[in-house]
Amino acid sequence: MTAASTGRATLVVAGLSARLMAEAAAREGYDVIALDAFGDVDTRRAARHWQSIGSDSGLRLDERRTLDALREAATDPQVRGWVAGSGFECVPELLGRGAQLLPLIGTPAETVLRVRDPAGFFGMLDWLGLPHPEIQLDEPDPPQGWLRKEARGTGGWHIRRADDRHPAEPAQQPYYQREAPGTPMSALFVANGREARVLGISELIVRPLGPAHPHVYRGAIGPVALPAALAVGLEATLDTLVAAFGLRGLCSLDFLLDGDHWSLLEINPRPSASAALYAEQTPWMRAHVEACTAGTLPAAATAAPSGRPLRGSEIVFARAAVQLTPAQAHALAARDDCHDLPAAGSRFAPGDPVCSVEASGASAGEVRARLAEKRAALRAALART
Repeated sequence: MTAASTGRATLVVAGLSARLMAEAAAREGYDVIALDAFGDVDTRRAARHWQSIGSDSGLRLDERRTLDALREAATDPQVRGWVAGSGFECVPELLGRGAQLLPLIGTPAETVLRVRDPAGFFGMLDWLGLPHPEIQLDEPDPPQGWLRKEARGTGGWHIRRADDRHPAEPAQQPYYQREAPGTPMSALFVANGREARVLGISELIVRPLGPAHPHVYRGAIGPVALPAALAVGLEATLDTLVAAFGLRGLCSLDFLLDGDHWSLLEINPRPSASAALYAEQTPWMRAHVEACTAGTLPAAATAAPSGRPLRGSEIVFARAAVQLTPAQAHALAARDDCHDLPAAGSRFAPGDPVCSVEASGASAGEVRARLAEKRAALRAALART
């Protein structure tokens, strides 16, 4: 597992799905070692080496496999460090253990723990005077109008209505948030521990996936423009949060936008899936590495809306159990608007992520409509065996 033949620096990218990070790193001149739970066709295509770090019992990271893979990568002299993606929210302590084996290029583990702690995070927002929906750590009485969240959850799968009495997995850090109006949004930014540079604003696609999961992340559309006053306020807010928490590298801030008011929800201190929308705008993986290792940020001009059509990316979930045939896998791989490509023979249960699709348009509504058309066509194709 050596990159001596190319002489290029190697990045290790790790997460539940490493495809987006692997492609970005390869596109920007790195050799790539990809560690994730899926091993999709396009992930392996972008990486010179792939290794599974997924758990055999559900969609989560396996600690032993992750540490073994990082330990092995650390023996390669060309490896510069590793970048953590989705999934480490559930096991933030694993970041610290991994950083002891191979340099972590990103927000340090102790900072991730602070950001993901509800009492500390929202307490800091209150101290800074930043708006957020009402939250409490104890179960509300009555529970109607409240959501139950898990501080160590990801992708919205952990969000349930507080009055939902169906059995749920035990939560390590549950908290309750009062439901609030607004469109779910996300600001992608890169930070150096002192200040931030906004790379783009996206509108999140969030919909129910069955009665037990009312707010599942499906995708994003962007870059969208905010009114000038809101954009300036957001930049100042991000600088304040970066300095308060010491955030480093690519991160995202999720918030609700209701007219000309916003309400902060959470910070994801890692490369976000919405980065897929900005690959043509800025080399964001290199920006992530340089912010973490040298403290340099991209020029402010890269954050300005480009005027090009909006892009959207959406995850397609299986509605029924399906096993992908070779012909179906080939058809998916032949499409340039389809990513996270599963291999032939892959099995999916209802609710499993199958792949993702992309679309573009002049407005967010047009992009949503085109994504819906592609989602329906893909599901129809999967139903034909």
